Amino acid sequence: MASSVPARRQEKGRSHLLDMNAPRQVVKDPEQDARDLARVQRWVMSVLAVTTIIHLVVGILVAAVMLDGPTSSRVGLAVISGIFGAGAVAAGLAIHGKRVVSPWLLLGLVPTAIGLWLILA
Repeated sequence: MASSVPARRQEKGRSHLLDMNAPRQVVKDPEQDARDLARVQRWVMSVLAVTTIIHLVVGILVAAVMLDGPTSSRVGLAVISGIFGAGAVAAGLAIHGKRVVSPWLLLGLVPTAIGLWLILA
């Protein structure tokens, strides 16, 4: 009587699949794995923090441009968005353990420049 399980075929080019006869090698350096995991966690956390704050900045800028009020209020919202933008850059730097006070903070003021250009033009 023939078995219902097909015979195992040995095919070339399928070395990426699990081979029960050759188990996976044990990790030689668990400290390196821990460092790699920490680096990935840092990047994920910083990307999430910065993109969340940038969404807030863009929302404040849209409100500033669309607001039907005095120009001073609109300019104030644009300045607030720049402060939050600089906070986003500072958060990203802090998460990575870099100096928070750096020339990169000027990048956070770009939303203020764009907002002022849209409001005053």
